[in-house]
Order: sequence, then C-alpha cells, then structure tokens
Amino acid sequence: MSKNRSFIFSILIFFSEYGYGQTLSLKAIIDSVEKNHPVVEMYKNEIRSMDEAALGAKSWMPPTAGIGQFMTPYNVNLWKRNGDMLGMGSVMLSAEQMFPNKKKLNADEAYMKAMSSVEKEKKNADLNELVQQAKQYYYDWIILQKRLIVSKANQELLEFMIKNAELRYKNGLEKISAYYKAKAALGYSQNMQLMYESEIRDRRIKLNALMNKNSFSYFQIDTSIVWNDYSSFSFDSTLFYNNRSDLKAIDKQTNLNTLKIETEKASLKPQFGVKYDNAIGFGGQPLQYSIMAMVKLPMVSWASKMNKANIQSIIWKNNALQSQKQMMAVEYMGMANSMRNEFQLKQKQLKLYDENIIPALKNNYKTMQLAYEQNTEELFMLFDAWEKLNMTQLEYFDILNKALEMQVSLDKLIEKK
Repeated sequence: MSKNRSFIFSILIFFSEYGYGQTLSLKAIIDSVEKNHPVVEMYKNEIRSMDEAALGAKSWMPPTAGIGQFMTPYNVNLWKRNGDMLGMGSVMLSAEQMFPNKKKLNADEAYMKAMSSVEKEKKNADLNELVQQAKQYYYDWIILQKRLIVSKANQELLEFMIKNAELRYKNGLEKISAYYKAKAALGYSQNMQLMYESEIRDRRIKLNALMNKNSFSYFQIDTSIVWNDYSSFSFDSTLFYNNRSDLKAIDKQTNLNTLKIETEKASLKPQFGVKYDNAIGFGGQPLQYSIMAMVKLPMVSWASKMNKANIQSIIWKNNALQSQKQMMAVEYMGMANSMRNEFQLKQKQLKLYDENIIPALKNNYKTMQLAYEQNTEELFMLFDAWEKLNMTQLEYFDILNKALEMQVSLDKLIEKK
C-alpha cells in the first residue's frame, strides 16, 4: 500500500514539474497580479476604513447633562420650611447642547471624504511596482529559455566534435589538446543548462508569489517578445503629471491640505448653543428654571492664534509639495530620455547581431565543420569557430536582457502596463 502511495506521489510530482501546464501570456499574469496580490486587498480595506470614518463627519458634539445641589446651605435644618419661611437650596438638573457651525461640518466632511483619494493613488503606485516586477521576471524567463535552447544546441555540436575526435584519436589523426577543450566546454554547457533550468523555476516561483498562487503551481509562458515603440513619446512634464501615480498622489495631498485649510477657517466661525437648568427647591420652594443661549467666539485674537498658524503652515507645505512634484518630474524626464537613447541603441545592436554577426559566425562554423569532415581542418579550428559563435550568442543575450530591462524601466516611469 505504501509503495502505491509513493508511486502516485511520484507521478503527481512529475506532472506538476513536467506536465501539461497552461501557457500564460504577459497580460494574463499582469491581470492576475492586479486582481489577486494582497496589496490590493490591503489598500481596499484602508480606503474603506477612511470612507467609513467620513460618514461620521457631520456628527454633533454630544449633549452635556448634570445633576447637583444649587445654592444649598451647609446647615441641613435650613433646608426645611419653618413656618412662613421657605426652605433654602435646591436640586439642579442641567442640560447643555452646542450647535456646530454648518460650514465647519461641510468642511470636515469634504476633508474626510478626500482622505482616501491619496491612498488610491498610492495603491496605483504600488501596483505599478508589482506589475513591472512581474514583467521583469517574465522577460528573464524568456531569455533563460532562449539561452537554454542555444545551450542544448551547442551541446549537440560539442558531442559531435568529441565523438568524431575520439574516433580520429584512435587512428592517430587528431591532437589531444583540442579534444580536452571540447570535453571541458561540454561540461560547462551542461552546468549552465542546470543553472538556466533552476533560474526558470525561480522565476516561476516569483511570478506565482506575485499572483498570490501556490509557489509550485506549474505553468509555461509565451516566449514571444513584443517591443514597445517609444520614438513618438514626448517625455515632458505633462506626460508624467498625467501618468505617474506618485505625482497624482502629491496633487491629491495638496488638495487634501487645501480642504484642511477650509476646516481651520471654519473653526474660526462662532458656534452657538443652549443651556437649560431646572431647579427643584427644598422646603416648599417653587420649581424654577433658567434657559441661556451661548456662543463660542474662537475668532478672538488670543483664541485664533493656533488656527491661523496651522493655515500658514499648510500653505507653505503645499508650496513644498509643488516644488517636490516639479523636481520629480524633471528627474523623470531626464531618466526617460536617457533610457530611451540606450534602449534604441540596444535595439540597433540586436538587429546587427541578428542580421549580420551571428549568421556570419554560423556560416563560418558550417564551413569549418565541412572542412573538418573532409579532413582539411583540424579540431582546434572547428572548436575555435564554435567558441566564437557561442561567445557571440551569449553577448547577444546580454544585450537582449539589457534592452528588456530598459523597456521595463521605461514602462515603469510612464506607468505603462
């Protein structure tokens, strides 16, 4: 029974690692990240918390109630009626209610409703980071897959050289040094394949984590590369003001601060209230009451200093935020134009490698292989042709990797999905 379970478990592992998993496009992965990553739920709850708090923005101050003795002598005997003389003292029931200024309530409500707008832009900024991270892992996987394919093809070429050299060595027709170089290169190629396969599994695990899935969920990716065209983009401040969530968050914070100024100004408005007292007298005294209208005067000079200071502080804070926004936009413009220049250079280099350099080296290798098979060239010449081709292919993948990194960086700057 245990053997059967072990066999079934082995089968499950095999299919999870090498089975027919689904093939995910970059768009499908990005959609999954935006939908399932925990940061989305975190911001959703934070925004809901702020919106719920805003529902109570127009609440009044609670009424104040009190009970106690009023103008009551310490001598208890005087509380009682003595002939025609009424008792002294009373029990006072008191209630007080302040009526908030309507403009202040409206200002408080507008301020609290706007608080979540900053968090929404922060959520978009964090999602942009996660999306671009997913893109980078996706592109890493593509390059690793291409490296693996080339490495396996080169392994076949090396195995051909080694088998042929072993045959010739027996007949005394080959130099032994080139044979050992080919053997070492074969081992190196096999080692690189193990590294590529391990790094592909690593990228799959990281993408699963971003999609909030089981780390070992098996899937493949579409290895076709789609290049973006940035030549028509005008990397000016307007582009970044319209696209960048962190710059939008600064605008929202500025607007929030402006609403805070309105709440400080509204706090300087007078507030009215009413106070009602009901006295139950001792010793035959009649019921008595008092009712008073009250007003708070926060606009007087000694009471308004804090509000006025807060207003000035917020005004200067908004000036600082606008300066920060301009500084960030200028920095982004410089970075974007520099990256585009390097991105375009890498694309030209890739075209040169694709159309000229690698095809020429492949033809050189084929020519050497044909000459080697006809015994007009030696193994070290064939190995040298293979080595040049292999090194050039590795250089090509390095340039491809850098170009894709530039594309991710540019997409991140302009928040392009």
